[in-house]
Amino acid sequence: MDRRLVALCALCLLLAGCAQTGPPLPPSLELPKPPTDLRVSRKGNVVTLTWSEPTLTTDRQTVRYVGPTLICRSLESEMTACGNSLAIAPPPPAATTPRPAKKSQPKPTPEIQTYIDTLSPSILSSEPNAELTYAVETLNRHARGAGVSNRVHVTAIATLPAPSDLTAKLTEDGVDLTWTSASDPPTKAGVEYRYRIFRRNVSAGSEASNRDQSPESQSGNRREKNKDAIAAELPVGPAGSAHFLDAIEWENTYEYRITAVTIVTKADRQVQVEGEDSAQLKIVAHDTFPPATPAGLQAVYSGEGQKPFIDLIWAPVPNADLAGYNIYRSEPGSPPFKLNPEPVKTPSYRDAGVAPGKTYTYAVSAVDVRNNESQRSEAASESVP
Repeated sequence: MDRRLVALCALCLLLAGCAQTGPPLPPSLELPKPPTDLRVSRKGNVVTLTWSEPTLTTDRQTVRYVGPTLICRSLESEMTACGNSLAIAPPPPAATTPRPAKKSQPKPTPEIQTYIDTLSPSILSSEPNAELTYAVETLNRHARGAGVSNRVHVTAIATLPAPSDLTAKLTEDGVDLTWTSASDPPTKAGVEYRYRIFRRNVSAGSEASNRDQSPESQSGNRREKNKDAIAAELPVGPAGSAHFLDAIEWENTYEYRITAVTIVTKADRQVQVEGEDSAQLKIVAHDTFPPATPAGLQAVYSGEGQKPFIDLIWAPVPNADLAGYNIYRSEPGSPPFKLNPEPVKTPSYRDAGVAPGKTYTYAVSAVDVRNNESQRSEAASESVP
């Protein structure tokens, strides 16, 4: 009886243990989870892909080894598998050392990976709807993957070349940029071509030059310094010469480049792709240009019953950087000399240093904030009785 009871208990314990034990788990294949943040950009014929290296496997374990990555490209808008890969990117250098698998270790930071695809002319198109589809697939050390990443698309339309003869000339109104369009742009519905002109302020001492500018201009210069700003966008016209006048702040150093932008307008969005850049030009905007010469100078005597004086008036000079005017006086047989120690701010002046019985001849010049002085105006004479 005791033997039967012991056997029965043993059988119950065995059955209970079997009921709690499931089938054995399969070993992890360590398949990296496909990236979901693939991004694409294009400039000219160069397409740049960036994505985060996977840090987890498909079964939510830390990736211990990362293998190569397949670069996939297709002319079709859909891509479910890589098929014949465009290229194979080697594993990142850090992937040669196995990552820790313990949960106590901190979660690894994803490494950003990059691949550059240079498009051949044969794959480019004149059709606005032509696109290229890209994806990547990261493999394990046994060259097995869990599928492709998110898909990204880029236009396959051909871009125009940049001007090869861009020149820059400093004028009193700003920097005059000139170039030549080699040929007429293609005519295609939904496609537009523009020249995009970039300007960068690379001045080492722009803070000093800002003292002569308004607070708004100073703030704009600080934001623009050492950063590319779009100075203008102009339609690509027919073959021939073209130019653009850029109004700048004096006493700064600027760099210019120009690129042709292809703009494709679709039903739901607008796509822009820049072509290659022109050669970069540097120009020092040092103001050596004087203001306009004052005109309309008149000299009028007054002084009946009082101390004599001669009033001068003239038309104001419209230059934005005008600091004031210099007044020159001469007498017969004597060279002219300047009457004012500092620039006169208004277009008028009273000369109280005159004497009876003498004739005086006057001329006026304009001077800007950088002490550039214009030519003197036409002379005006007046006699004191």
